[in-house]
Parts: sequence; C-alpha cells; structure tokens
Amino acid sequence: MDIWQLKVFTSVIDKKNFSKAGESIYISQPTVSSHIKELEDYFGCRLIDRMGREALPTQAGKLLYSYSIRLLKLFSETESAMSDFLGNIRGELIIGGSTIPSGYIIPGLIGPFARKYPEVTISLISGDTSQVIEFILNGKTEIGIVGAEIENPLICQEKLVNDEMKLIIPAEHKWADKEQISFSMLLKEPFIAREHGSGTWKSIKKSMTEADFSPNDLNIAARMGSTISVIQGILCNAGVSILSTIAVKDDLKSGRLRALRVKGLKLKRNFYLTIHKKYTLSPLSKVFINFIKEKYPSHLLCQQEWPLHL
Repeated sequence: MDIWQLKVFTSVIDKKNFSKAGESIYISQPTVSSHIKELEDYFGCRLIDRMGREALPTQAGKLLYSYSIRLLKLFSETESAMSDFLGNIRGELIIGGSTIPSGYIIPGLIGPFARKYPEVTISLISGDTSQVIEFILNGKTEIGIVGAEIENPLICQEKLVNDEMKLIIPAEHKWADKEQISFSMLLKEPFIAREHGSGTWKSIKKSMTEADFSPNDLNIAARMGSTISVIQGILCNAGVSILSTIAVKDDLKSGRLRALRVKGLKLKRNFYLTIHKKYTLSPLSKVFINFIKEKYPSHLLCQQEWPLHL
C-alpha cells in the first residue's frame, strides 16, 4: 500500500466511477482498476462494489476512505511543512468552492497564485455550500469559499467578496423594460429555484423572511442544481430566478438577459472564506490565505477564534 494508491481509491469513491476517477487524476481506467485490486489484495477484502455505472464503497471501503482522507491530508501537510522549512513553496493545495465561487471567483485566484508559486498543484472541488462545509469538516479540504454564513461552532468564516443578487429574466420578457417589480408580481411568475443546500437559495430565503415575504409563496416551476442550469432555464423561458450578478455579467453585457430589482427585497450578500476552527492550517494553506487577503482586503468576522492573524 502506498499514498498514490490511497489517492486513486479516494478519487474512485468521490467520483463514484472508475473512468471519471482516472480522468480527474490523469491516469487510465485500467490503471485505476489495477491500483484498486492491489489495495484489495493487500487488505484481503473487497473495498468497492460496482453497481451498474456506479462504484460504491463496501463497509470496509468506507472505513478505509475515512482513514485515507486523514492520511492524504497529513501527507500533504508534511510535504508543505518540509518545503516551507527549506524556503520552497510547493505541494498540493485543495480548495473547496460552492457554485458561484468555484465558477467565477476561485479561478481568478488560481491563475495569479500559480504564476507566483509554479511548484504548487491546485485542485478545486465543487459542490453546494452544504457540501463544501462537509468537505471542510471531514478534512477533505482546509479552505473553502461559500455563498452563505454558516451557524456551526466548528466553522469560522471571513467576508471575502461582496455580491448583489437580482431578478434575472430573458431579454424578450414582458418585464424587460422595467427596472423594478413588486414581490406580488413575482409571485405570479414561474420561478426557477436552486437546490436546498445552495448558498444562493439560503440567501434568497433569508432576504424574503427579513422583508416579511414567504419563499413558500413563490410559484416554483423547477428546482435546479447549478447556476448554469438556472441560466439556461431562464434563456429557454422555463421561468425567472434570482441570481448573483457575478454569474450572469457576460449575459447581461451581451443583452441576452436583463436584471431587475424586487421592491422590498435586500439582495446584497457576501462570499465567505471558510475554514475549520479547530484544525491547524498547513503552511501552504496559510500562504494561499495571505495571497487572498492581499487581493481581497476584508473584515475579520471571528477575531477571537480565527486561527490566523495574517
């Protein structure tokens, strides 16, 4: 058993597929299968069941997965610490991002960071806000950027980027000549909602509740799992939705979409740099956080608990 085999194993569990796991770590599907067989021979038990197109962990596989995540994290920290001691910034940095950050914010950070530290390999794992928080809690990543404030005693967050959400409609919509509509008008229109774990959806519900409106009154025509899906739904006239203007700036500029205010709704929000309050950050994560703070000077939310006063 070696570290690389554990990396392959966790990739298969994460992707639930041998081929997709291979693509994510740039090796062939037969090579993935070979590494998994070697692990199973080493432990003397089956670790993964193939259920149709899905690869799912057995009970033994679930146990190994939990330890593998911890071992891979420790291995990465060890490499990072030794490189830091020797004055070199190198190693693998894993960043978690919810939909908007992973699509529109983090890529803009990765480019300049990679140019400054060319020996660092960066992996971006995406999910909704709830999933990214789970990645942080189980040690899969040390750093996440999400679109909602989380009430969890183990999570610490810092404001990173301001955002404004607006009602997004197709350019040919009947409201296209308006700058603002009332909430009662919105209730009559088919609405495309995000999934329940989405930071965008949490922010929308919070804004409506604060304005004494009920999200349950919306005429939800569809619920979609990504911002891209919602945008396509709007363009195909499946409904309207409230989205981050960051996510639709190109479509607004091209004139394909229009952005309106909803009277009485305060739709400003923040994206949050998020870490585990109790875990000690690796030197490489500290370097990345320093880099972010240089790019996005921000207000510290957890002054007493935040582990890095950088």
